Amino acid sequence: MNLPNKLTMFRVILIPFFVLFMLVDITTVDKWIALAIFIVASLTDLLDGKIARKYNLVTNFGKFMDPLADKLLVCSALICLVELAKLPAWMVIVIIAREFIISGFRLIASDNGVVIAASYWGKFKTTFQMVMICLLIADIAAIGIITNVIVWIALILTVVSLIDYLVKNKDIMKETK
Repeated sequence: MNLPNKLTMFRVILIPFFVLFMLVDITTVDKWIALAIFIVASLTDLLDGKIARKYNLVTNFGKFMDPLADKLLVCSALICLVELAKLPAWMVIVIIAREFIISGFRLIASDNGVVIAASYWGKFKTTFQMVMICLLIADIAAIGIITNVIVWIALILTVVSLIDYLVKNKDIMKETK
């Protein structure tokens, strides 16, 4: 268990604590604790990949768990935001559906010996989704318009990145074996 894999597992361990502070009224600063946990978890996502690539610590465990941990964190946050009526369910369905579709494409590609690298659209999508989640958790009325714009940008980037993946990888669905 190298450092990047430990960071990935740490991110997974943080998720129940994040959800707890998001949904249970424990203290007067729950949302700020949840926000801090989300930011720390998001930073471990940034760090584990950089460390793994820089020090040649890429493992099969990391290749499997890192994207799974990311999806668990983001989906948990989005579902909590629906529960708290801060985000409409249909938007979350679009975002989660995109993740399932891309995961399916990657699985088929992997079965055919093809690796689908993350695109710039996917990276922009992830960045905007993380910022969107942070802004929605913070729920600062003075920047409500900015938050709404970021939500819509994140949603648009979700759809654009999906279309980009589908167009660039349309041959994946063809039998190659």
